[in-house]
Amino acid sequence: MTLLNQKYTSVEDAIAMIPDGASIMVGGFGSPGTPFALLDELLAQGQKGLTLIKNDANEPDIGIGRLIRAGRVDRLITSHIGLNRVAIEEMNQGRLAVEMYPQGLLAEKIRCAGAGHLGFLTDIGLETEIAQQRRELELNGRKCAIEPAITADFALIHADVADTYGNLAYRGTAINFNPLMAMAADKVIAQAFRVESPGGLKPEAVHTPCAFVNHVVRVDPATSEQGIRAHAV
Repeated sequence: MTLLNQKYTSVEDAIAMIPDGASIMVGGFGSPGTPFALLDELLAQGQKGLTLIKNDANEPDIGIGRLIRAGRVDRLITSHIGLNRVAIEEMNQGRLAVEMYPQGLLAEKIRCAGAGHLGFLTDIGLETEIAQQRRELELNGRKCAIEPAITADFALIHADVADTYGNLAYRGTAINFNPLMAMAADKVIAQAFRVESPGGLKPEAVHTPCAFVNHVVRVDPATSEQGIRAHAV
């Protein structure tokens, strides 16, 4: 099987690789950069017991909000859930475990994993609720805490353009958490509005090199950004 055939696949086949109980990083900051088509297919296939890692919980009726509403998510690692009243209710009722970090800490925990580090030292949040379960130490006369890195079984990524080898290019603010998560997960599934043949992306335009990407799906831009299930085309 060629490298091209291994990476360029259908949305159904790509998502079918995710088992129940998987941990999944999901790109996006609100709607920009969120891989809606991949999430909608995950909802359709019925995987459950999931741990999701995303900057936010989206709104109730789009993105990971639909998975939370359907009861498919057991644990959410995030920086805020304020726009999703369903996630707040599920958390308050004890049906959804929510682990929250300041946005900068969350991003660095993911970046650290992608760089191959086990964690990092920080003085952010000392003597607050954030630090309750962290190990503290002193370095060069300053008190700090160990913040562990975060990894995941899968990352679901949104790109503007990809090639069949898996090189990815993002557009504008949609870049956000996507390149960090693409480096921090064991397997990476990327959706893109356009998929080029090898050589179709100039080297200087590539944000995420193909070495980090396992599968690429082409989706219709007319539907996927609206949180409506999209099919590979």
